[in-house]
Amino acid sequence: MLFSHTGLISDFMLDIRRTIILLALLLLLNGCSLMRLGYNHGPQLAWWWIDSYLDFNQEQTPHAKQAIHNWFSWHRTTQLPEYADWLASVRSQIDGSLTSTQACNWSEQLQNMLTPAFDQAVQLGTPLIPQLKAAQLHHLEQRYSKSNSELRSDFLQPDLNERKQASVKRTIKRIENLYGDIDKRQQHLIATSIENSPFNPEAWMIERQRRQQDTLRTLRQLINETTSSEQPIASLRKLIEHTHRSNDPEYRAYQLKLTEYTCDFIARMHNLTNPAQRRHAHDKLKGWEIDMRTLIAENPIKLN
Repeated sequence: MLFSHTGLISDFMLDIRRTIILLALLLLLNGCSLMRLGYNHGPQLAWWWIDSYLDFNQEQTPHAKQAIHNWFSWHRTTQLPEYADWLASVRSQIDGSLTSTQACNWSEQLQNMLTPAFDQAVQLGTPLIPQLKAAQLHHLEQRYSKSNSELRSDFLQPDLNERKQASVKRTIKRIENLYGDIDKRQQHLIATSIENSPFNPEAWMIERQRRQQDTLRTLRQLINETTSSEQPIASLRKLIEHTHRSNDPEYRAYQLKLTEYTCDFIARMHNLTNPAQRRHAHDKLKGWEIDMRTLIAENPIKLN
């Protein structure tokens, strides 16, 4: 979505998808010059991040770097034009009022636009999987544990009031990035929405850890078993699908409830904005769109 209501929206993505998610957030949430700078350095940033999780050895490193470079080259020419067009479409609608259905449609459109990026990452990354070692999966498991601890600190503070205030602060920051300064009435809406939100960080963390274990189990199977070239791709695609639409029926019902609530919040938040705030949002979207079209025309920076 255009902004993340962090008190309402859980991170549905496995860490294996984090690089692409970070890229999407970079494109949609940062300032224009930062967006261009970040994207042009994306291959190097992605390498540092992925390597921190999988600790590639000397033999694996050139193949991993080449896969990252190929992904960015593909993404710049095939995906950025669609993102820019989507921003233009949203911008054409943002001056008026917004319904919950529209907000959910935008979210679904964004998810659908990101799907090819995940699939391309799977296809380019799959040849690396048989090269992984047991020690690297152990390293990945430890990195998951560290990431979970960091998220607990941010989202699962023991003091519930502190947890709520942190969520309100994050949400205000992201909304103001799009709309500019908000007033007390809008801040009250945010606080009330978070108070009444169905977001359950404990359930989210349990689901996150379950998916991480699924990932580790799947990778171990793919490393240890002799399979066709199609099997690893199919297995990884299933993992990615389950991060967006959980294969646990109870959690999937929770996801749907949370999405519906979030869409309603976004619509109500937008409909409380004044003309100046909507112009601010309009100009932001226009700036992001221009930056994407500039990136499309630029020559990509190679990964060292």
